[in-house]
Amino acid sequence: MDLGLTDRTYLVTGATRGLGFATARELVADGANVVLTGRSEEAATKAAASLGERALGLAADNSDPQAPARLVAAARERFGRFDGVLISVGGPPPGTAADNTDEQWQTAFETVFLGAVRFARTAAAELGEGGVIGFVLSGSVYEPIGGLTISNGLRPGLAGFAKSLADEVGPRGIRVVGVLPGRIATDRMTQLDALSGDPEGSRARNSTTIPLRRYGDPAEFGRTAAFLLSPAASYVTGVMVPVDGGARRGF
Repeated sequence: MDLGLTDRTYLVTGATRGLGFATARELVADGANVVLTGRSEEAATKAAASLGERALGLAADNSDPQAPARLVAAARERFGRFDGVLISVGGPPPGTAADNTDEQWQTAFETVFLGAVRFARTAAAELGEGGVIGFVLSGSVYEPIGGLTISNGLRPGLAGFAKSLADEVGPRGIRVVGVLPGRIATDRMTQLDALSGDPEGSRARNSTTIPLRRYGDPAEFGRTAAFLLSPAASYVTGVMVPVDGGARRGF
């Protein structure tokens, strides 16, 4: 199936590794152009170079109020158009309500929540019919995940914002979607498994709760996200799509 991605241009934040990079790789593989960001210029440039001439890497902090407009302008300057954004950011620090600090909450709010809102608002103002705004969220949108209290607090609110935005921009032909990774084998998941003190045992136990009985590969997430960003998903908006091996049983 042709996804209709050829020569379209997307911005993918937090894409030097993990789920963001996996999505950028799939977009480029299907003929799209990608502006990807990372915390450092070196990391962003290296990640883009690995994807070839259809990728541009730029340093950006999701909490920087000036970043969204700068990056959209860079996409237009380099590739001549701007068709959508996937807003991805590293997960906030693990912890409980008792031990996460005010500073950790504030930092996570600026990057995970407010930064994402700014990117989405900027994209909504810049996109035309056929444009798309995607959010990488989490299963915590639906139910809390043990040891990830900050994520449990922020992700559901961001999902609510995404659904509201879908209603607002839908009449202009702009779509808004959320992608909810389950247990995908990224550095982040390795970190979380390590917190148990028995990483291999943690992975084995967690795998038994997933109908497919395994962690997902980042490429599996990337392919799903690329489809949702593509014109092939032109009638999909306002939804949160789990990519979790069936762990939510279709909810």
